Parts: sequence; structure tokens; C-alpha cells
Amino acid sequence: MLGMIKNSLFGSVETWPWQVLSKGGKEEVSYEERTCEGGQFATVEVTDKPVDEGLREAMPKVMKYVGGTNDKGIGMGMTVPISFAVFPSADGSLQKRLKVWFRIPNQFQSNPPVPTDDSVKIEKRESITVYSLQFGGYAKEADYVAHATQLRTALEGTATCRSDIYFCTGYDPPMKPYGRRNEVWLVKA
Repeated sequence: MLGMIKNSLFGSVETWPWQVLSKGGKEEVSYEERTCEGGQFATVEVTDKPVDEGLREAMPKVMKYVGGTNDKGIGMGMTVPISFAVFPSADGSLQKRLKVWFRIPNQFQSNPPVPTDDSVKIEKRESITVYSLQFGGYAKEADYVAHATQLRTALEGTATCRSDIYFCTGYDPPMKPYGRRNEVWLVKA
């Protein structure tokens, strides 16, 4: 636990590598098309719980792994954003399932520490191309759903996105009270 606190307060923060391919907008919605680099990720999947409740369960597990609860006992530093996949139903509401994806920092990509918590998995993910919409505040499930809907509407007729999954991201620690950055990433089909 001390490693997690030390890591979040004093650890290094690395940005998940991506490249902006284009910028667009429609009415009051501005977005970017990005290619996000793949790599090794620490993941935790939660089912049978609403998104906000699932995050409260999954995030501490990922943060403990990053903070040193791993076979090497070392804090790795943070990578932002932390993303989580959500799975929309036909009506746009979210299923009771989510998967947190934390991109392991570059210096550990070739040999990530092994998690000591069995619910934390190391998975390789290929690069993805997404449409990203940024917004502020302390984001909850309803905020992500609303912004995903805005982005889908803005992209109508210009881009095709997957309808079975999208990513919600956060860049800030919970104790940051203002100037917060969140994004919704619709995956290009």
C-alpha cells in the first residue's frame, strides 16, 4: 500500500504513446482521430456490477500492482491515461461488465512484473485507432455514456465505429480537484 501511495504522489508519469491522425468537429463537439500504440497491459475484468461499482473494485487492484504488489516488489510509475473498456447494449446503456487496461510503462514492456493478485492479468494488445472526445470533471458512467453518444452523433456519415465496445479514459489521480481530463474513445471499425 505504501508503494501505491508513494507511486501516485512522487512516481513518474508516462503518457501512453499515440499519434493524432486528424481533428474534426460538428457543432459543439471537437474530436481527434488517433492511433494508440499497443503493448503489454495490466488488466482487471469485472462482471455483474454497474460500471461505477466495477471501477471501485478494479482500480485499487491495478494501482496496487503498479505500486509494487508484484513478484518484483517494485513500483513502476504511472502511465496515463488509464482506460477501461465498456460494452454498450443496443439502447446505449452499458452492460454490467468492464475491463480496466493499464499500459505498462516502457521500461517494463519487454518483461513486466508478474502480478501477485490472480485477478490482475498481463495481456498484449495491438495498436488501435480511435476517435477521442475530451471532457472534464469527476466522470461517472452517465458522463461517459452521454459523451459517447455526442461523439457518435458527430461522427455520423463521416466515420464508422464499433458498436460493441468503447473505451473510457482518465488522466488524473482522484485527489486532483479541478482541471481534470477524461476522454471517450470510440474504436474505428
